[in-house]
Amino acid sequence: MDVDAYAYAHRRSWDRLDQLTRQRRLSGAETDELVLLYRRTSQQLARLQSQSPDPELIGGLSALLARARGRTLGARPDPWAEVGLFFSHRFPAAVYRAGLWWTGVAVVFLAVAAGLGTWVSGSAAARDALGIPANTDVLTGPGGQFETYYSEHPHDAFAAQVWTNNAWVSAVALFTGLLILPAAYVLFMNALNLGISSGLMADAGRLDAFFGFILPHGMLELTAVFVAGGAGLQLGWTLIDPGRMSRAQALARQGRATATIALGLVVVLLVAGLIEGFVTPSGLPAPVRIAIGLVAELAFLGYILGAGRRAARGVAVTDRRTSDEHSENRLPGE
Repeated sequence: MDVDAYAYAHRRSWDRLDQLTRQRRLSGAETDELVLLYRRTSQQLARLQSQSPDPELIGGLSALLARARGRTLGARPDPWAEVGLFFSHRFPAAVYRAGLWWTGVAVVFLAVAAGLGTWVSGSAAARDALGIPANTDVLTGPGGQFETYYSEHPHDAFAAQVWTNNAWVSAVALFTGLLILPAAYVLFMNALNLGISSGLMADAGRLDAFFGFILPHGMLELTAVFVAGGAGLQLGWTLIDPGRMSRAQALARQGRATATIALGLVVVLLVAGLIEGFVTPSGLPAPVRIAIGLVAELAFLGYILGAGRRAARGVAVTDRRTSDEHSENRLPGE
């Protein structure tokens, strides 16, 4: 099956179903049309699921049928059920589908940061080129600014500040990705800051302290930035190469996925901020602090690879429900 051609052929009826679902009042004829389109779309979704479909298309149709089902049955949506569906299906599926983009961003980001760190460490020419003072003991020494940064403010206020700042950086990387270059610039500047810090700490013989303070929160925090940057760049590439869809349709579809990722990352960055505010500056030994950060990182990656992969393959509750309804609501002669 040519999925793009199939979607193009039925796009008008799906748009009509969406219109009827959102319309506040329906006449008798419109109600009948809503039920008819709901049943047909349910059948079309079941057929698409059996033909290795585009996961974005499946997700959009599943959400449309969920809304139409509630309108058909006269049921009000349960906000908590929607929140549960978001975190069990929509968010992890969106992150999983963008996996190639954000893993690519992660590889390039870490390579740039490592390269800059190696260059800065022990290189007077690098310091001159980057405008770094010759004497950086106030930053890198024991009890210096690098360490006191994490403990000079109350833990709760610092966690809130970090959360806000990281959310802003991720939002910029996400939504400037449409223009590509601004998102790439934001990612580069963050890699530059990380590289300079690691190079200076390595030059001072305190790389162990660097990793002891960066890794507990940095693993999850940087992963969120990678996801934001990758999703943003994917949105920008959609403008360049929309595939067989029109640019407006492709951007609308990818824009919904980007917005889903943005909302989910707010919670991820909250967790990273709490770790940075309470775990990183704590008196716990560095291996314990790093282990806590590693557990958070592995939990997030496991969540994306587990729930995200299942949801992207169409095994979510909504998809199963619409498949069941397809068999129950088959129209005569169809």
